[in-house]
Amino acid sequence: MNAPAAPVVPSRLRDILSLDDFERAARRHLPRPVFAYLEGGVEDNAAREDNRAAFREWAFVPRVLAGVSGRSQKTTLLGREWASPFGVAPIGIAALYAWRGDLVLAQGAREAGIPFAMSGSSLIRLEEVAEASPEAWFQLYVPGDEKVITELVARIAAAGFRTLVLTVDVPMAGNRENNIRAGFSTPLRPTPRLAWDGISHPRWLFGTFLATIARHGMPHFENNYARRGAPILSRDVLRDFSDRGNLDWGHLDLIRRLWKGTLVVKGILAAPDARKAIARGAEAIIVSNHGGRQLDGSISPLRVLPEIAAECGDVPVLFDSGIRRGTDVLKALALGAKFVMLGRSFGYAAAVGGLEGVHHAVRILATEIDRDMAMLGLRSLAELSPAHLRRIAPTA
Repeated sequence: MNAPAAPVVPSRLRDILSLDDFERAARRHLPRPVFAYLEGGVEDNAAREDNRAAFREWAFVPRVLAGVSGRSQKTTLLGREWASPFGVAPIGIAALYAWRGDLVLAQGAREAGIPFAMSGSSLIRLEEVAEASPEAWFQLYVPGDEKVITELVARIAAAGFRTLVLTVDVPMAGNRENNIRAGFSTPLRPTPRLAWDGISHPRWLFGTFLATIARHGMPHFENNYARRGAPILSRDVLRDFSDRGNLDWGHLDLIRRLWKGTLVVKGILAAPDARKAIARGAEAIIVSNHGGRQLDGSISPLRVLPEIAAECGDVPVLFDSGIRRGTDVLKALALGAKFVMLGRSFGYAAAVGGLEGVHHAVRILATEIDRDMAMLGLRSLAELSPAHLRRIAPTA
């Protein structure tokens, strides 16, 4: 049997060989403030940097002569088989850095056979994304307000979403000093510097920002409430994002009663919180420190993943924060994750290459995983275990 033809990669993407290459390309493509929003962490970026450092503390122990020619990376999660053990994590304001960003990410994920979680901090109406991608998940950001929760959950269900991702690690916005230094603010304030950043990046200015305004009007935060939210230039944006500190376990109970579909709780870093979430009806949890974008100095999810996974029994544990390579995916799976999610990398890919960029990013990561499985002596991901890893540096 002849091997399938290699996919045709657009010429502008042929020099992109890794997910980090997408980041470098996005730095050139995007205005400095927009790139800073996507790339940065908080304060000293200690949490973001340790998310990557934690992976370097583990080395693989390959097995040989395992007959790996028939290997597969297909993975079953939440009752469905996916083509690969990774998906697209929710990333905010995707339509500001990529043309119709949420729709592009949703379509790319659907066509690749991987999950996509739409951010609650999005600039495209959730109904539009659900119509284009009925299998998409929706990320829920809510204050501890029963009326707001009830109305928004009803809206999400009416749109056709079947998986809800309640994000619990944002009682207030993180201290993103890097955004302010780069000229990005919430709300977005027109300044001469911001104007120059746009003019000096014409492909983004005309292909994303001005095209959006011309065809769809000024972007609004569309999905924070059952009603339409504030435009990105409005001072009311701060009000819409500031009141989440009163969310508590009782509100999780309320959401579980209201939501008839699959409920995932995102932002867990402590085993006791994982137990509580499961006891209150979570069908999966995501171990995450928000990509280092909330509490600087918060522990890397990889460092607590084994102890959390040990507490969760048959409830699947997902993982995000710091994944950049196929080897990272396999390390997280070996330490107890069932699945991983990536945010920034797919944001960069959508910004640089649109739908083709998302497809290329998926291919890069899936190809790395396939190659790494062969090198490790794995025919399926079910064969992966902690025995394939050794710690080579002490936990910091």
